[in-house]
Amino acid sequence: MRTHADTSRRRARRGLTFATISAAAVALLSGCANVPNSAASGWLPEGGGGAQVTTETARITQLWNGVWIAGWAVGLLVWGLTIWCMVAYRRRQGDPELPPQLRYNVPIELLYTVVPVLMVAVLFYYTARDEAAIMDTGPKPDYTINVVAKQWSWDFNYVDDNVYETGIHSEWNPKGGVEGEPMPVLYLPVNKRVEFVLNARDVVHSFWVPSFLVKLDMLPGKTNKLQVTPTLEGEYIGKCAELCGAYHSNMLFKVKVVSEAEFKAQMDTLRQKGQSGQLPNTLSREAMDPSDLKMVPTPTGSK
Repeated sequence: MRTHADTSRRRARRGLTFATISAAAVALLSGCANVPNSAASGWLPEGGGGAQVTTETARITQLWNGVWIAGWAVGLLVWGLTIWCMVAYRRRQGDPELPPQLRYNVPIELLYTVVPVLMVAVLFYYTARDEAAIMDTGPKPDYTINVVAKQWSWDFNYVDDNVYETGIHSEWNPKGGVEGEPMPVLYLPVNKRVEFVLNARDVVHSFWVPSFLVKLDMLPGKTNKLQVTPTLEGEYIGKCAELCGAYHSNMLFKVKVVSEAEFKAQMDTLRQKGQSGQLPNTLSREAMDPSDLKMVPTPTGSK
């Protein structure tokens, strides 16, 4: 026969187990980005010393922190009122019956209907405002880079300089690329507005640099665009954020934000290596021969 104490202990154990699993899940997920973070940024990825990596990250961080502050404020208010009701209107020892139970209270019902609607409307407004600003590709970019995702690596077409970088996947190298070869590197000039023209050659991928706090799907047969202005020189890790097959986790690339002089020097280096022209960005699972660059479609949005 179960006693009240047994039931309470069982519930306590279940609660402790759930809390432990939740804490472990949060710790594991927070480590997915593998980049620095802090309480000031809401534990979002950031640059060294808490610096903003692009001109867009401050806006995203502010929205993120604002939503959490509002959420915690509402949560504390609701929890506080709930606990107060439990204490103030509890059945006390010696009471002949439960306190009066009310079925309807129109003012309160209107309150908890109207207030949540207003809260959602406010959150929607700020989210839509910031999303429109972040996804705005109206301004003319300083540079255009066609990013082409493929199972399971990346190609980077530097449209303005008519050169390219290509990555080759090998399942044996957990860092991507062929054995002994580093992962492909995407060079970006600091303080210059860069437009990424995103294409997928086979399945759905997603272009994600965690430190930039923004990602965008790459859909077969569709071109998406994203503009970013990096403001902090350094190295960052990029990856595919959409499950795209057996070696999705190996689909990594490195981002180097450098001075414009160093960026141009790298373009010259690619040209000297014979990597002139633009790699195809059309749908195809066939291996490409970089030396055959005939009839390569010009990426949408190029200058």
